[in-house]
Amino acid sequence: MQARYRFILAVLVLGALVTGPFLLTSALVWMEMKEPQRLLLKELIVPHLPLGTLLTAVGFGLGLFVVRTLFRQYVQGLLKMGEHLRLMLGANRNFRVTAADGPPEVQQVARAINDLAQQRDELMNDVETQIARAKASVEEEKNRLAALMSELAQAVVVCNLDGRILLYNNRARLEFHALAQGPTSVASGALIGLGRSIFSILDKSRIAHAEEAIRQRLARGLAANVANFVTTTRNGQFLRVQMVPVMAAGEGQGTERSMSGYVLTVENITRSLEQEQSRNLGLMELTEGNRSALGNVRAAVETLADYPDMDAREREGFIRVISEEVGRMSRRLDASAQRFADAIKTRWPLEDVSAEDLVSAARRRIEELFKLPSKVEAAEENLWIKADSFSLIFAICFLAGRLADHYEIRELRFRILTEGQLAYLDLIWAGHAMSSETFYSWELESMQVGQESSPMSLREVLDRHGGEIWYQREKAAHRAYFRFVLPVAQAVQESLESPSGSEQGRPEYYDFDLFNFQDTAVDLDRNLMEMAYTVFDTETTGLEPASGDEIIQIGAVRIVNGRLLRQERFDQLVDPGRPLRPEGIPIHGITEEMVRGQPTIDVVLPAFHAFCSETVLVAHNAAFDMRFLQLKEERTGLKFVQPVLDTLLLSAVIHPNQESHKLDVIAERLGIQIVGRHNALGDAYATGEVFLKMLPLLAEKGIHTLRQALEASQKTYFARVKY
Repeated sequence: MQARYRFILAVLVLGALVTGPFLLTSALVWMEMKEPQRLLLKELIVPHLPLGTLLTAVGFGLGLFVVRTLFRQYVQGLLKMGEHLRLMLGANRNFRVTAADGPPEVQQVARAINDLAQQRDELMNDVETQIARAKASVEEEKNRLAALMSELAQAVVVCNLDGRILLYNNRARLEFHALAQGPTSVASGALIGLGRSIFSILDKSRIAHAEEAIRQRLARGLAANVANFVTTTRNGQFLRVQMVPVMAAGEGQGTERSMSGYVLTVENITRSLEQEQSRNLGLMELTEGNRSALGNVRAAVETLADYPDMDAREREGFIRVISEEVGRMSRRLDASAQRFADAIKTRWPLEDVSAEDLVSAARRRIEELFKLPSKVEAAEENLWIKADSFSLIFAICFLAGRLADHYEIRELRFRILTEGQLAYLDLIWAGHAMSSETFYSWELESMQVGQESSPMSLREVLDRHGGEIWYQREKAAHRAYFRFVLPVAQAVQESLESPSGSEQGRPEYYDFDLFNFQDTAVDLDRNLMEMAYTVFDTETTGLEPASGDEIIQIGAVRIVNGRLLRQERFDQLVDPGRPLRPEGIPIHGITEEMVRGQPTIDVVLPAFHAFCSETVLVAHNAAFDMRFLQLKEERTGLKFVQPVLDTLLLSAVIHPNQESHKLDVIAERLGIQIVGRHNALGDAYATGEVFLKMLPLLAEKGIHTLRQALEASQKTYFARVKY
């Protein structure tokens, strides 16, 4: 718009310069003439006035064309080149200025700029190489810590003194996801993420009390600066939490300022408490329930002892009392023993175990216990199964011991096969065949291996694994084998592959800069680089929200401290309750079968609302997506009241002279490769990358705060578009 105004001003100035002197001179000459001279001049000029006017108009038109051409080639060309230059200096170093259609002078300037950019890139590459070397050791230590935290078996969360999460491991993410309740469990689970408040998950008063206890210990100079407490979640789960302080670097050990944050180790003890309560109830039943029975038995025995000459009928009555009471006690003991055995069965969870490692451990145990040689006949490589390795190895050793004792086998062979989602673990031996009745008896009796025994039977071990065991004979080879049928471990698949190579084994569960993280309440005058964002996109049945089109997918990812956190994402299909438009399916790739049976928008929207709380929303062409959300306010009772930044409008602010502001074009202009286009999560990733590239370009234009970004966006032409 500014270029257009400049062009109009240039035309007016040109017209004034061309016509002004001529008109002024004509007016002066006319004033000095006598009346006869004026009449003579009229007679000479008036007949030729149309031709003169035409020539003047043609001349003015030619002048206007020349001015417009020069303006486009020099003024607009240089303005566009200036935008390209800033783009090259800021967001996309590989971008080069082009002026192929411009005049030779502008082309020479473009070539000189590109030569300077090449020299700058060489210098910057050298500087970056030196910086990378200097940071290598620090980065390696960060990666080691992050990898260690990610693989810990305990849930660990590190917070600053404001309760903002600055580090968490994979176990914590899984633990809090399991604690999710209500509609938010659809897609987001418990809201754990960098920059979020731990108080949304754990009781703030308990954490504050533990923190105060640690501060008092620090003030007294005590060494054991650890606090433990038990708290409950909103869905009634019991958590045991241990708090350890994080000491600030360079601070004294006896002052309150020495504590800059704390580490929380969280353990879900609900099941342990339930099992303990069950055992306590069992003990009470055994003691209280058998107390009266023992009293009756004692009274009967004492009576029989005191009256040896008792009548036979009375003696028989006392013996019946003893028998009945002993029977009741026996039944109580059997029931308690059964409950205790059930607790043992569920004590160890199934884990992913390498089949080769499992067989190797079983072979070593068999050789040690029974001096029975063994070998692996066949084994598939890289086969993993879901198993409780302890109980399964115990069962294998139990069968090997029975075979050695009853059939005196000389060698035991192992074979590992797969078929679909099942793994076959065969124990093969040569020699006498066994009867089915013998196998069934072994299957149901309690297992014992050497001096060790287990309350579980072979059948119970297989039931616990969701598996089976078969006995089969190979008549041609004069062999027989037991076949364990076990589930194959399934690898966890991500819903969308990462669109870039930035996640090469490095977990994104930490940000150490968050030690100094401030309150995340939306402050319009806060620097854009310091804010937390939720970048989102929607896929819909059509382009007319007011005409009944519905959301069929919401994808979102968070940005904290200038980092796109790909692990903290929201990705959920939505059942729109109406047929999809056939013309839209090839674009977004979502079919009727994919959305059928998915949660409705009433369930998904509260989860998304919780996911983006305390953040600024970011989207491309945000007016379209926000209109869909606004139309659901009355139905769901949810309003998205936080500020919204639109990368389309920001692109128009940064590059007002560019012809296109489509997401693909902006990404190409900024040197960003888009993968998974027209998938809501893929578009959210791309929009997030674009937004991060835009932040330094906005800063170059003097736009540093959220308020400035919103005001600049509202002044663009595209801000007038409504849906």
